[in-house]
Amino acid sequence: MKNIKGPALFLAQFAGDDAPFNSWDAITKWAAECGYKGVQVPSWDARLFDLAKAAESKTYCDEFKGQAAENGIEVTELSTHLQGQLVAVHPAYDAGFDGFADPSVHGDPKARQAWAVDQVMKAISASHNLGIKNHVSFSGALAWPYIYPWPQRPAGLIETAFDELAKRWRPILDHAEENDVNICYEIHPGEDLHDGVTFEMFLERVDNHARCNMLYDPSHYVLQCLDYLDNIDIYKDRIKMFHVKDAEFNPTGRQGVYSGYQPWVDRAGRFRSLGDGQVDFGAIFSKMAANDFDGWAVVEWECCLKHPEDGAREGAQFVKDHIIRVTERAFDDFADGGTDEAANRKMLGIEK
Repeated sequence: MKNIKGPALFLAQFAGDDAPFNSWDAITKWAAECGYKGVQVPSWDARLFDLAKAAESKTYCDEFKGQAAENGIEVTELSTHLQGQLVAVHPAYDAGFDGFADPSVHGDPKARQAWAVDQVMKAISASHNLGIKNHVSFSGALAWPYIYPWPQRPAGLIETAFDELAKRWRPILDHAEENDVNICYEIHPGEDLHDGVTFEMFLERVDNHARCNMLYDPSHYVLQCLDYLDNIDIYKDRIKMFHVKDAEFNPTGRQGVYSGYQPWVDRAGRFRSLGDGQVDFGAIFSKMAANDFDGWAVVEWECCLKHPEDGAREGAQFVKDHIIRVTERAFDDFADGGTDEAANRKMLGIEK
């Protein structure tokens, strides 16, 4: 068995214009002070990372990693959540998602998509230059407005959406293969890949591509009332990344999964800081260890109540307490009788 690495922290929710969150040197020092050993990097945040330079320059990547290492931090993965979202956008969301893109492509969906594909390609090349094997992204969504089957969906609508989604991602997956990098889709509401069934629909259309994998985040499954423990066993061979994020689901007589357009603090389903929600992380870390997951346990802090810096510091210790140092021997080895094939046959009453 293998040991999970960690704790690590996703920096997207912490990067900002104020120190220590506004530079790579300062934020990695802060992460180390919080108790983290690694950080996951939002590739779109120029305050921390130059994606274009990283895609072209191994020297830049070595210096980037080296500065983090001086502060006791390892670069665990790059993220293109925002750019991946723009690989496939339904027109209903054009205005809402334009802000994720470079201003030069605002108002031009085709140019925005081309920009997004180029960004994800660059992040894969950068991952290769950094010596990182896994990369996280969103799939984007063409069919999301039709998630609820009312009005009745026309025959073939969803199939066409997934055919197109696979067509857009196939060249990116092939580029990932060339660079020995796994694309790990975060299975997430708002994406066409939002549960196991939709992941399988996509996987089939990319011919079970070896580089098509998952980021496991139980919080999104709690809010869907999906069995997040069974999910680990079903997809253990495709789960290459792990966000450690808590959530709670408290339905009432007034609201359930959809939560009536309420703000996060008033929703039946809410993200919470680690240990404050309902996720059984003891069971999750046990299953991950049993399944030989040797990737990083990355804290993604999202909470509608707690201050982020408190959530980050508590999260580091929470993950430390849950990582299982796997055993190198069976607990009953002391009772080993030291048998051989002849003894085994004798015990079974089998003649030679």
